[in-house]
Amino acid sequence: MTAEWTVRALDGDVPRELLGQRFPATVPGCVTTDLLADGVIVDPYVDENEASCAWIGRTRWEFATEFELVPSDDDQHERIDLVCLGLDTVAMIAVNGQILAETCNMHRSYRFDVGHLVSPGRNSLTVVFDAPVSYAERASKEIGPRPHVNLHPFNAVRKMASSFGWDWGPDLACAGIWRPIGIERWHTARIGSVRPAVEVDFDEEAGRRGAERAREGRVVAHVDVERASKDPLVVTARIGDVAASVELAPDATCATVQLTVPDVAVWWPVGYGAQPLYELDVDVSRPGAAVVDRWHGRVGFRTVELDTSIDTIGHRFAIAVNGVEIAVRGANWIPDDCFVSRVDRARYAERLTDAVQANMNLLRVWGGGIYESDDFYDLADELGLLVWQDFLFACASYAEEEPLRSEIVAEATEAISRLAAHPSLVLWNGCNENLWGHEDWGWKQSLGDQSWGAGYYFEILPEIVGRLDPSRPYSAGSPWSFSHDIHPNDPDNGTMHVWDVWNQRDYSAYREYAPRFVSEFGFQGPPAWSTLVRAVHDQPLAVDGAGLRSHQKAEDGMAKLARGLAPHFPLPRSME
Repeated sequence: MTAEWTVRALDGDVPRELLGQRFPATVPGCVTTDLLADGVIVDPYVDENEASCAWIGRTRWEFATEFELVPSDDDQHERIDLVCLGLDTVAMIAVNGQILAETCNMHRSYRFDVGHLVSPGRNSLTVVFDAPVSYAERASKEIGPRPHVNLHPFNAVRKMASSFGWDWGPDLACAGIWRPIGIERWHTARIGSVRPAVEVDFDEEAGRRGAERAREGRVVAHVDVERASKDPLVVTARIGDVAASVELAPDATCATVQLTVPDVAVWWPVGYGAQPLYELDVDVSRPGAAVVDRWHGRVGFRTVELDTSIDTIGHRFAIAVNGVEIAVRGANWIPDDCFVSRVDRARYAERLTDAVQANMNLLRVWGGGIYESDDFYDLADELGLLVWQDFLFACASYAEEEPLRSEIVAEATEAISRLAAHPSLVLWNGCNENLWGHEDWGWKQSLGDQSWGAGYYFEILPEIVGRLDPSRPYSAGSPWSFSHDIHPNDPDNGTMHVWDVWNQRDYSAYREYAPRFVSEFGFQGPPAWSTLVRAVHDQPLAVDGAGLRSHQKAEDGMAKLARGLAPHFPLPRSME
């Protein structure tokens, strides 16, 4: 939908002079970037401006547009849908003044039949967003407050957790239509999702290690179809010259199509081989008639296993691709912008290429962010950069009751279905630090008999992964020891996060650690000087300056930096 949009504040903590004013809006986008572009606010990334934008997260916002609907030449079995690929977050949608739906999950897409609400000619569309911070506070009280890090109860709403502030980033929760939105017309049937499961048969004599080709590859495409009629359908999958079709009975909405491709080129992580990708097309048609919908994607022929077997030390944690254990060198990937709609393919390409050039071969998409855009995973496929994907739970306990439970099931189901085709994706992970937090951060005492998320990590999520994406391994959390009888952050078992270095100890203490797999560690460092002086304009620039302190998000961060420098360097005389 490329029509012009406007945004206005409805109520909340909005400055009086802005109440009700309409401003031009960009979709996809968010209200903060719109206000910045319109000169209403100053850049929240600069100096102490973040605090002056806090009212945005406590204000209700209305996005509005009009669109033209052209009469259809053939309205037989036609559906007219409003497709919303990303609404951030708690939204009420109205078409021509009539309420269509309410949503409450940034991490889902939505599709609504609007045929009964629209007519040829001009139509109106409004999306009203609740104030995210205020909503989270109300929701937390309704479901029962539960432990979380940082200030706001981000665990009460399915929104990017780090938008509420983190120990590395600002508190800039906002609202907006963050992914594309538009009207889609279709008839007969459409493809809802395609989940390709890949299998590889290697030549037994040649083996798998370093193999450039395999004897054959199989793709089992699980296709979900939405119908507008009871017509019989044919679902066809194709890779190059290899094609197969199945008939779909009038009352069926799921099909499974298997392709066997001989002599396939094998996909490898960067540094281990090439990254050949095969074009996969899936069509839906009436028997003997034209195609009514098509899905296009790419697959790579590779296998993946996670070895968590017990040896003389404890539980291993080793990722093997095509039977070869990978020496993982990687980093945690957080959202590349507080306003994620600003991140385009070019920026993803730059960042992921930087990772490869830094000799990384894996990025862990951290659980306080988002399920990334298709561009991110497409580029990872092309670069051979492995992806470990967290489900979106971080540093908090989460209610397992409704309404969150159904939202989380729907969100996980969609994420798995959308990402299943990508060969770069090698691991699903249940949560970030929640198992550790429950054990060590006083949660047990404050929770009492309240649910806290264990049902998600040990039951619901592994069941969904096992049913929809059984070719990929699943881990309940990071860190996790793979045993309820062993501390979740044990160095000899599974994954470990090392944060006493930086928080309490000098970096030289890393020599004392030899974890099985360290999935988080780090030590804060200042940015490049050119970056620092673009964001902070204190005069003089000093460690205790207001602008610099505003940008220091780690608890007692300046003291930790001083403590880390003191044993190794003389006391600096100035910032320069």
